[in-house]
Amino acid sequence: MSGAEVIVGVEGSVGRLTLDRGYALGALTTAMCEAMIEALLDWRRDGAIKAVIIDHAGDRGFCAGGDIRALADSVAGDGVEARRFFFTEYRLDHLIYHFDKPLVTVMDGVTMGGGVGISWPASYRIATERTSFAMPETGIGLFPDVGGGWFLPRLHGADGLWLALTGARLKAADCELLGIATDVVAAASLPALKAAIIADPNNIEGILTELESDPGPAPIAARRDEIDRLFGAASVEAILAALEAEGSDWADEQARILGAKSPLSLETAFRQLRAGAAMHDFGEVMAMEMRIAARLVAAHDFTEGVRAVILEKDNAPAWRPASLEEVTEPMLEAVFAPLPPGEEWSPLPQLAQG
Repeated sequence: MSGAEVIVGVEGSVGRLTLDRGYALGALTTAMCEAMIEALLDWRRDGAIKAVIIDHAGDRGFCAGGDIRALADSVAGDGVEARRFFFTEYRLDHLIYHFDKPLVTVMDGVTMGGGVGISWPASYRIATERTSFAMPETGIGLFPDVGGGWFLPRLHGADGLWLALTGARLKAADCELLGIATDVVAAASLPALKAAIIADPNNIEGILTELESDPGPAPIAARRDEIDRLFGAASVEAILAALEAEGSDWADEQARILGAKSPLSLETAFRQLRAGAAMHDFGEVMAMEMRIAARLVAAHDFTEGVRAVILEKDNAPAWRPASLEEVTEPMLEAVFAPLPPGEEWSPLPQLAQG
């Protein structure tokens, strides 16, 4: 059946969730998240379902994130729908993280923001030569959510913080090197991959071994020492100072990139990853990210970032605060503070103990 721009179906003993919103690069809506939650809960209980595939229709890309325009429209009013979206999206991400059957996500094409949230928690994460993976939220006044506070600090060294602050885009080789992708398969082989999994869902490992492709050398490999040294500093300000003192073209470019991001978002992401690294439960990270999302989506920088990057496209946002030095401790404490009663995030009742 089809609904909420997600095609939901079963083929053999495999559940299929296919994002069918190509005109919006698969951008997620609350209704899409709800449809996926309903299907996954059904399949979780159904002994006949042995595995699940999440992919997309068309060739424009897997999922570019949440529907930013809809979020902006909501916060221009009372913001209720924006908060509902994050609450529901995070429940979906949490469900995927705790899904107890093999779940294969096909990250073919653009995989950003919310697309990362429904990819990274999956058992198998398939990249192709068309994959473009990123968490670019600091450029629009948000932060790397959907579990970024859990996954990013658990990458090697300072790789996760570099990705979180800069919004760097990765291709398949880098995704595989960092462990973001578990496997790389040529886009032309995806129909054969899906058909093979549907035919034999108990042999996913063997199928991937047979169809895996070589993505070539990973560009990030040559930069890992620099990333660890420069992005391993004790604060965002110290990272920027280290980049500026380095004097290399690469470091200068990273400093330029950071200089274009929302200072509040940068400081928030830094604290988010530090906090998430110390947490022991994925749900705890989701609750933290709900608090951050509720505050940042209602803040000046999100509205301004959407205006500058998405609507008017002048790429000249007037951030407020305008500099890292102007981001105070009380501001950050307010971003991370508990939400009012009834607004805190909670897992699905079926996963309340997970």
